[in-house]
Amino acid sequence: MHDLFTQKTTIKPHGRIGQLRTRAGIVSTPTFMPDGTRGAVKSLTPQQVIETGVEVVLANTYHLHLNPGEETIKELGGLHSFANRSGPMLTDSGGFQVFSLGKHTKVSEQGVEFTDPKNGDKHFLTPEKSMQIQLDLGADMIVAFDHLIGLDSTTDDEVRDAFDRTHRWLRRCITEFKKLTKDMIGPEDKHYGTNVPNQRPLLFGVVQGGLDLNLRKESLRIIQESDVDGIAIGGLSVGETREEMTTVLEELAPLYDEARPRFLLGVGTPEDLKFAVENGIDMLDCVLPTRNARHGVVWGKNSEKVHLTNEKYKEDPSVIEEGCDCYACKEGFSRAFIRHQFKSGEPLAGTLASIHNLRHMVRLCEQYKGKNKT
Repeated sequence: MHDLFTQKTTIKPHGRIGQLRTRAGIVSTPTFMPDGTRGAVKSLTPQQVIETGVEVVLANTYHLHLNPGEETIKELGGLHSFANRSGPMLTDSGGFQVFSLGKHTKVSEQGVEFTDPKNGDKHFLTPEKSMQIQLDLGADMIVAFDHLIGLDSTTDDEVRDAFDRTHRWLRRCITEFKKLTKDMIGPEDKHYGTNVPNQRPLLFGVVQGGLDLNLRKESLRIIQESDVDGIAIGGLSVGETREEMTTVLEELAPLYDEARPRFLLGVGTPEDLKFAVENGIDMLDCVLPTRNARHGVVWGKNSEKVHLTNEKYKEDPSVIEEGCDCYACKEGFSRAFIRHQFKSGEPLAGTLASIHNLRHMVRLCEQYKGKNKT
């Protein structure tokens, strides 16, 4: 493997601190990535996102394909120009929508037919099409198209079927990715990540296998023997218990390839972030911190949940979290004021709460870089 990921030190028991080289710059890990589904984090400007310490923003391939379309975004200069963001961006594959829009999808070996629940339009997504869309969008890191299923009511046969299809689709993704990037500079080049034009994005393969630990280990082996730049852990936080999720992460932790970044998809509570980082994960993304914030739920001291709309905060002069250096806390916005904004239907409330929650998650990552090292 090329010199893509540089490990600086370790975090007990299986975690690490490092640097990931992308064409848009270096990402220090561990890192939390907010979801900017349609190209931007809801209610926040790109500058506000940067000021929380966020290094990577994730955008959604499926939704951007539907509107405004990858051709339009490409014509406007790609995601960075379109969204006015200079830092690294990552796109998912559309695989999550196979799960989240389950009753509106029809899976075949060729790909997935989606029926738009808003207007009934049909859209067909294949592994090849997912690669084409993500390359046209211009993300710096992209993800292979996988077959994601929920884990709360699936059979062993369904898990095995999705497992096998994910790896068949991975081979197709790699073939298409290589075809589309054959004339681009890769991470093996010494100039990669130094603003040299025509550099290719990084490709992550997705580990699946449900809660079957043997399948999970086999999937990780297949991914790590494939020609991909990074390892993505998918299919968690989709109906299983927290104990089941942590068991999977514990089992995989000693088996990761040290030379490649590891990305846990769709997991984003403070508690889960800590566990994931200590068990080998470098990157996490989730919509939860900002979604919760827009509904008045923030994290306070020791990551306790604070429901800002509660009556008890009506006259509370304290900030969300004492000692927090986010804009909302540093500038002295009180819980009483933010509650008032929520109750009045003012969007400022969601913005301030989102800034705080993102900074809280980023700060958790930053704290690892100064403690629990070996």
